[in-house]
Amino acid sequence: MDTNGLTRPEKIKQKFQLVKGDFTPTEASDVIMSLLDEKINFHQKQRLQNWEQNHKSNSDEIDERINQLEEEKQAVKDFIAEARNLKSNLNINGILEITIVDNQ
Repeated sequence: MDTNGLTRPEKIKQKFQLVKGDFTPTEASDVIMSLLDEKINFHQKQRLQNWEQNHKSNSDEIDERINQLEEEKQAVKDFIAEARNLKSNLNINGILEITIVDNQ
């Protein structure tokens, strides 16, 4: 008998359509930059929380992820600038895939 009331879900992986459609370069930039900025902000908060708990904590992994995201931002900006120069719109198909993993 399950005493804690938690049961394993039937699906351990699901996909969610976050963004889909054609966008002007400005609209695409707004959508993608917002997502990237939120993710960067998440890691910056995480780094601060770790530091508040332990001033000697190692933030190398978090710093590296922030740097990767900053590089992605620049790559997106460059790509959108190309579309803008071509006077073209962009199609975005943003799918988020989530998988339940065991913590054991």
